[in-house]
Parts: sequence; C-alpha cells; structure tokens
Amino acid sequence: MPGPRTPASVREPRPKADRPGKQRDSFFDNAKYLAIVLVAMGHSWEPLKGDSRILEGVYTVVYAFHMPAFIIISGFFSRSFDMRPDRLKRLITGVAVPYVLFETAYPLFKNAVTGAHEEISLLDPWYLTWFLVALFVWRLTTPVWKLVRWPLPVALGVAMLATVSPSIGDDLDLQRVLQFLPYFVLGLCMRPEHFHLVRRRWVRVVSVPVFATALAVGWWAVPRMNTAWFYHRDSAQELGAPWWCGPVMTLAMMGCSLVLTACFFAWVPRRRMWFTALGAGTLYGYLLHGFLVKFADYRGWFEHPWLHRPLGEILVTLLAGAVVTVLCTALVRRVFRFAMEPRMEWAFRQDAAVLARERQKPRETAGV
Repeated sequence: MPGPRTPASVREPRPKADRPGKQRDSFFDNAKYLAIVLVAMGHSWEPLKGDSRILEGVYTVVYAFHMPAFIIISGFFSRSFDMRPDRLKRLITGVAVPYVLFETAYPLFKNAVTGAHEEISLLDPWYLTWFLVALFVWRLTTPVWKLVRWPLPVALGVAMLATVSPSIGDDLDLQRVLQFLPYFVLGLCMRPEHFHLVRRRWVRVVSVPVFATALAVGWWAVPRMNTAWFYHRDSAQELGAPWWCGPVMTLAMMGCSLVLTACFFAWVPRRRMWFTALGAGTLYGYLLHGFLVKFADYRGWFEHPWLHRPLGEILVTLLAGAVVTVLCTALVRRVFRFAMEPRMEWAFRQDAAVLARERQKPRETAGV
C-alpha cells in the first residue's frame, strides 16, 4: 500500500548509481508486489479448489500469511501518521475516496455483466473493498495505539473479543477490521531492524522446511478444518463453533501467520529487481484484478472441466500472476490515478500558514 519512504538513516546502503534521488526501499516494494501476486492467485483458486485437495491445501497456507504480511507492512508505514492536515487529506483521497468509487463500481459492474439488480451500499463492503475500510479505521486510530503502553496485547484482546461477538454484524465488515487489527498494530510497533532479523541466511534456510511442513498440515487439514477461519470475517458462533474457540483460534492463527510471514519476508529480495517498481502500484492491482476475476466467474469460465485439472490450475495461477503484474504497471496507474489517487484540491480548505508563505515568496523575489 502507498506509504512514506524509509528514512535514509535506516536504509540499507546502495551504490550511488542506484539512488539518483530519494529512493524507495526495495525490500518493501518487493514484499508488497509478491504479496499482491499471492492475493490474486488466491482469488483465482477459489472457484477451482473444491476439486483439488492439494490446491485447497496450498490455498489454506497462502491465506494464512498473505494478508497478514500486507497488513504488517501497512502498519509499519503508518507509524508517522497523525492528525496533520496533509496526512488526513492523503487518507481521504487515497483510501476513503477509492472505497466510495469502487464500492459503487463493483455492484454496477455485476449488474451490467449479469443483468442482476445488486444494490449499492457503502455500509456493506463488496468483495475486496473491506481492506480500504479497515485501513481507514486503522490509520485513524494510529495515534491511540502510539499512546497506549501495551498496544499489541490490547489489540489482540480486541480481536479475541470480536470473535465471540456475533452481534457486531456485517456493517463495514467490522469483524475483519477488528480481527486483523493486531497485525496492523504489530506493524506500528516494528522498527527497520526487526525486518533485518528475518532476512538472515539461517532464517531463509529454516523457512524451507517450515513451509514444507505448513503445506503438509494444510493438506491434512482440508477435510478437518473450516477455511472460513482464515478470512477473519465471522465470529466463532457464526462458524458453528463454541464461543471459547474464537479466542483460542485467534491466538493459534496469529502464531501460525507470524511464523509463515517471517518465512515469507526471509525470501523477499532486498535488492532492486525487475518487479520492484511495481510495488508502488499494489493498490491498483488489488482493486482492479477483482473485476477480471468476477467477470470470469460471472461468465462461467471457471466451470470448464479442463481448468479443474492440474495443468488448468497451473495455467490459471500463472495468468492471475501475469494479470495483476500488468495492473501494477506505471501505465495502468496513470490511467486510473483519477480514482486511486485523486488530487481533489478543490475539496479542501487551504491552510492559512501555507497561503501566507505562498504570498510571501513573490515579495521576497521582488525584493531581490
């Protein structure tokens, strides 16, 4: 997700030729790009996984860490957020406005393709837009978490309470907002050196058997576990489990998610790669790929029998990765910037101090 650049004091040294000006941290851009590719692949697997235990096992493992990794990075780059006017403007134009636009566009798209009569509701996030609601709420509460003495335990307690509160309902997808909250707060609490710890050689070596074990456990758990736990959008009671399972699963799944996320970060390249620049456009890939996945679903393309065979599943996986890669490119970002990052200067009052400085500049120039 869009975030401030890493301070030069904590950035890894690079050759001068690799940083002509202010340089984004390649590690985080690489991590965001790889995470969004996994998100797109996971969405393409949803219509196919019912016929393949192996694919559903892989799907389970990916869903255990891809959004936590993304949210931790979002929290890390929200550390400097406060109620300063320019940051509030960016939150509105970069998160709230895209939410309104895409929450309106998705139902209209479904109506146009299928002839349905889907209603538009800004209170009921549709498909992918829940993340924008969550990010808006999380960032607004950032000053609170920076003030609290033990932010992570408090956030974890909030998530555990949410899992035993079916009365929360579906408005603004608050279950997901609250249950994913600890990952965002963890990102707020992290410092650059924490990411360096997981990028050591021994961590990369250990991560291989860890992922292999996770895949084996995922395959074993397919007929034994409800994968809805990984979506974090329902309470324990709504999943047909005793209320006490909610807090227990919150702790267990966060432990598994953090281990797999650390293993994922361990293998993210720290140098500039061919896809590094695409990390700046992950919000575009995230929101736009949903139209293509849904279009294929509405048209029944996933129902072709050959797609439910190993070669078909591999083809769909590669196609999903290629499509989301294209959607993160600079060309697509230029075309859709009006919806993702609108300037909207007309909508905000100009700060008096800024206006005074702008009026002072011509006078100083004239004096010279």
